[in-house]
Amino acid sequence: MNLIEQAKEFVEKQFKDKLSNSYTYHNISHTKDVVAAVEIIAAHEGVTEKELEMLLLAAWFHDMGYIHGCQKHEESSVVYLKEFLATQPNAVAYKEQVAQLIMTTVYSYEPQNKLEKIIKDADYYHLSKREYVDSCGALRAEWHNLDQKTFSDAEWWQENLNFLTNKHQYYTTFAITNWQPLKEKNKKRLKKKIDKLKTNSKEEVVVAANRKKEEKPDRAVDTLFRVTLNNHTTLSGIADSKANILLSVNAIIISIALSILIPKLDSPKNVHLMIPTFIMLMSSVTTIIFAILSTRPKVTKGVFSRQDIENQKVNLLFFGNFYKMPLEEYQWAMNEMMKDKDYLYNSMIKDLYYLGVVLEKKYRLLRLTYNFFMIGIIVSVIAFVIAFKMA
Repeated sequence: MNLIEQAKEFVEKQFKDKLSNSYTYHNISHTKDVVAAVEIIAAHEGVTEKELEMLLLAAWFHDMGYIHGCQKHEESSVVYLKEFLATQPNAVAYKEQVAQLIMTTVYSYEPQNKLEKIIKDADYYHLSKREYVDSCGALRAEWHNLDQKTFSDAEWWQENLNFLTNKHQYYTTFAITNWQPLKEKNKKRLKKKIDKLKTNSKEEVVVAANRKKEEKPDRAVDTLFRVTLNNHTTLSGIADSKANILLSVNAIIISIALSILIPKLDSPKNVHLMIPTFIMLMSSVTTIIFAILSTRPKVTKGVFSRQDIENQKVNLLFFGNFYKMPLEEYQWAMNEMMKDKDYLYNSMIKDLYYLGVVLEKKYRLLRLTYNFFMIGIIVSVIAFVIAFKMA
């Protein structure tokens, strides 16, 4: 395996294992585009085999620093490069030259020689691609994910047009001849998008105002559902915690009784303790049974038919109604539900209703459990007192 193939394998593994999914633009796809662009330009600019190797190394490593964040990522990329080249004795001689090529990709840097111009142009190869206008949304998403910048549609297209017009230029003869005309076409496409947004701006203001009026009651309803669901979930968690406390306490009581009291009942002098011990054990076992009943989940069939969806008979918000269904069927059903606001809200209402029914059962059983536990403890203590007095 030659040096470039090893570099490719190293970079791909590092990106796969360490790069955050937030980087929707500066990832392995962009790196591969830059590598391909370097090969295209180098073929027309007359570089030597050694120079091509240096350019390809710089292209593969130039964005690896994003693994540690976007701030000064070029410097971090150089660290990765030197770490890799330390294992390649034949390439150590020109590691500083490759490092400088990586630093050439710094936004404000002006390339000084042919190799720097090639790597600089390759890094902006995407500006000449026909799908640039559509694909640059990946960079917009990345900035949004990282809380760097957030743009409206108009601001975004204007920012891109300004960059293409005033802040970027190609340096190599090949890029100026072949990619600059394509970049000009992308500038025209951006201008059309901006003009279209301006034309529709008044209509959008009116539509937005109307939508805002319509959304007010919807937001109130959404808040109602959110608060109610949160309350139901909190109450369910409290009930489960109380049941777990009773389970733990009574399990300890039974363990102590079985290990300490029961063995002593074989002795005739302790026969008076049999009835109190039996009462205590029975009350603990009964408490445990009811605590388990209050937390035991109910298993549902987990399937539905398309007829059920069309008749709005299935609550798709509860996992028990769909967990056995194929993903495609569930996606179809959810899309159908979201198309119908009444069906959506009715499903949410059903979800809250049945959560309430489950909560009522939990708390009813929990109340019985605490009553059994309280009465059992009281009766057991009384029985032990009477037994000791009689003895």
